[in-house]
Amino acid sequence: MYFCFMSLVKQVFNFYLDSSIHVALSVFALSWITLLEFHVPYDETVLYFIFFASVSGYNFVKYFGRARFHHRSLTNWLRMVQIFSLICFLLMCYFAWQLEPVTLLVILGFGLITFLYAVPFLPKKRMYDSHKNLRSISGLKVYIIASVWAGVTVVLPLINNRVSIHADVIITVVQRFVFVLALMIPFEIRDLNYDSIKLATIPQQIGIKKTKIIGVLLLMIFFFLEFLKNDTNEYQILALLIITFICLLFLIFAKKNQAKYYSSFWVEGIPVFWLVLLLLLF
Repeated sequence: MYFCFMSLVKQVFNFYLDSSIHVALSVFALSWITLLEFHVPYDETVLYFIFFASVSGYNFVKYFGRARFHHRSLTNWLRMVQIFSLICFLLMCYFAWQLEPVTLLVILGFGLITFLYAVPFLPKKRMYDSHKNLRSISGLKVYIIASVWAGVTVVLPLINNRVSIHADVIITVVQRFVFVLALMIPFEIRDLNYDSIKLATIPQQIGIKKTKIIGVLLLMIFFFLEFLKNDTNEYQILALLIITFICLLFLIFAKKNQAKYYSSFWVEGIPVFWLVLLLLLF
């Protein structure tokens, strides 16, 4: 009985990760952090939209090719992910209907980037391999992801609440972009075992040691940008210091042959912990 229970728990946990619920919670957490930092009331419409859009978008990117070419032999597991993604897509549409018109225009831009990130559209002669999408362009992947995360988690919540784009907002966008870049380094190091050399990821180009040094510099920039803002407080700075230190530890101990959930659960869950910290401190 115990082993059956543990097996069920493991399957549920793996589905939680594989269906992108965990990464969507991280995007949700960063979006809520933005509302807290700019003293905007909790906006369930935009936050729920971002959560369900993240699940839909990530699963589209991860499983588009697999579902497209192997639709007749899909496993039950992948069919479950597809059904779950469809439900999330419908819920995303429901919350999108309630957003501000200007927010929807911005969402169209991010949606187009997500679509082109997964779907082949570039001429084959311009690409290094046969995928022909944005994801396959040499050295571009991490910057696209960081840009989308920064825009979705900072710009969308504020625009939907009619907050003007002032200096502090721009600094926060840059800060979030840098944070996501640093957060992705453990993933990039792990994926050295799997990524095509043609992707030209940062660790592939300069090695693990130099990549970690860049990660440390990014975290320093992430932390000290806070002091350029006009509106900040000791609680935000304390939370930022703790998160920077945690990211630094995960960065230092990242390696090619890391534990299964090192990046996919622990590193990806750092934004959720950041949100919990702020909720406790505010």
